[in-house]
Amino acid sequence: MPRRVNLPGAEEFFRPTQGAVPPGGTSGATSGRVRHDEKITIYLSGAELLGLEQARLSLRAQHHAAADRGRIVREAIAIALADLAENGEASELVKRLKG
Repeated sequence: MPRRVNLPGAEEFFRPTQGAVPPGGTSGATSGRVRHDEKITIYLSGAELLGLEQARLSLRAQHHAAADRGRIVREAIAIALADLAENGEASELVKRLKG
C-alpha cells in the first residue's frame, strides 16, 4: 500500500507575517517576522558565512535570542548606520572602509 505524505496547506505557505489573527483564533504572541519590501543579494566568503551561522547559534544557545541570518544582518546594518550618523568620520564603518 503506498504511503500518503501529509503536506502543509496553502495557509501555512501564505501565512500572514504581521498583525494577523489566525482563523477562528484571537490575537496573541507573534513570531516577530516582518515583511520587507526590498531585497538585495550579497556574496560572502565561506568563512564569513560560517561566522554568521556561528553567531546565530551563539545568540540562540548562550543569549536565548532566536534570530535568522537575515535579521542578524539587518540589525548589524542598523548598528553601522546609526554609528555613521552619530560619529561620522570617527565611525567604525568609515574606519574599516578607509582601511
